[in-house]
Amino acid sequence: MHGDATRRALLDAAERILEAKGVEALSVRSVAEAVGTTTRAVYTIFGSKDGLLVALGAHAFDLLAAAVDAQPVTDDPVADLVGAGAVTFRGFAVTHPALFRIGVQRISVPAHVATTMSGPANAALRSLHVRIARLATSDGMGGRSLDDAAFEFHALCEGLAAVELRCALPPKRGASLWADALGSLVSGWGEPPTPAGSSTDKPTGRRLPSRRRRVDA
Repeated sequence: MHGDATRRALLDAAERILEAKGVEALSVRSVAEAVGTTTRAVYTIFGSKDGLLVALGAHAFDLLAAAVDAQPVTDDPVADLVGAGAVTFRGFAVTHPALFRIGVQRISVPAHVATTMSGPANAALRSLHVRIARLATSDGMGGRSLDDAAFEFHALCEGLAAVELRCALPPKRGASLWADALGSLVSGWGEPPTPAGSSTDKPTGRRLPSRRRRVDA
């Protein structure tokens, strides 16, 4: 009775409500009314408001993973990885800020709902792992594990997105800052990781190797 088209329409409506009014305004009834259907349709497809939030989180990670997978692969793994963040992740966050906040940041999402988003999140992370793993073959990770490198890269992407959305940066400046920040991070991976508890406020006198290439937004 309620197929994929209805499900997608309900998710799109829920995303619009979140963006315009926040999680507090999201309800089974408000989503149903926005689509011109009954609350029964929402309950049939998602089960509850919590189920709708879970579906929105999964949708966020599906979009992000698909965008990363669709990014062309070149012979420059550094530029490809920086592009996955500066172009793909940034594009997702700027285009779908409500999904970014719900799925990635899990703002105003109940804890029992947030835990169910781990599966889709891990699936999206695997797409990032593929990009990062290409650096390992050229010792471009400085001995870091794949999980550690992915954590650092994702954390920086999430932080950049949150700050850009909050500060409403001009698009060109945002793109430039993302490329510079992520390029600096990945270039730094050319050196071994800093041991926990060691001093990082003294210059080492070493010049990091240049591994960055311009990434067009």
